[in-house]
Amino acid sequence: MSHTLYETKIQRVQRCELAVPGSRPEMFEKALKSGVDFIFLDLEDAVAPDDKIQARKNIIQAINDLDWKGHGITLSVRINGLDTQFMVRDVVDLVEQAGHKIDTILIPKVGVYADVYMVEAMLNQLEMQQGLKNRIGIEALIETALGMANVEDIARNGTYGRLEALHFGVADYAASNRARTTNIGGLNPDYPGDQWHAAISRITVACRAFGLRPIDGPFGDIQDPEGYKQAAKRAAALGCEGKWAIHPSQIALANEVFTPPPAEIEKAKRILAALKEAAAQGKGAASLDGRLIDAASERMANNIVKAAEAIAAKNK
Repeated sequence: MSHTLYETKIQRVQRCELAVPGSRPEMFEKALKSGVDFIFLDLEDAVAPDDKIQARKNIIQAINDLDWKGHGITLSVRINGLDTQFMVRDVVDLVEQAGHKIDTILIPKVGVYADVYMVEAMLNQLEMQQGLKNRIGIEALIETALGMANVEDIARNGTYGRLEALHFGVADYAASNRARTTNIGGLNPDYPGDQWHAAISRITVACRAFGLRPIDGPFGDIQDPEGYKQAAKRAAALGCEGKWAIHPSQIALANEVFTPPPAEIEKAKRILAALKEAAAQGKGAASLDGRLIDAASERMANNIVKAAEAIAAKNK
């Protein structure tokens, strides 16, 4: 094992993240009671340009008026892009008027680490100005060719500050790469395999190398629950901790996929017990159900047990 290690900075249960447009305040209370782990109130793509300012006001009011913590929700806000005239006031107004109840800020279309640094510098000053006790985290959307080309650098530098997670924004990523597809997150029948495998894998590796959480993005066809589950399973197999939902019907699907099933938890515990017994006998490996298990097996089993414990603690 290398002497250079980056432990996960902030562990949060993030099996599913529900996107809620800031221009649709009638959806806020429904989202609050949806049972989802994470919600991001959206100021960016889901909000038309003429509605941006009112959406910001709607979100600030909802953050202050509704009991997000009481419903077990981690609350994020996706701000507008750094290339827009809305971004500065998004950050300033959110932190000045509701910063004490915001867990993270989600930055769209991050292309280089300097994009993260700009928002972090603003948060540093605003939190001091407001005397906030909580530290607002940052999550970054990797959804352009530039962002993917720099994803390791973004993760490496971001880990020293507020950056907690990287999300894969499949739709804008497809557009940025001029991919021959018009669906969001689904498979292209003309491509012999998973079109998004390499991108998700690269984000996941960058996150795990530098102590961040990898989160898969949206699946656009809300009439295809099986397609959503398959996409979530592929992301989970690569190491993602959760996936977006663009409709409440997708929440249960994500929770099912990203919650270790009882049989998997039980097997992980048996692996840990067998290795503990082997260690007591001076052995570095053991046999379980006819298969060799060793220190690598222990690390994989620990991942499952810790994830299950975190989910159980959240659901108490």
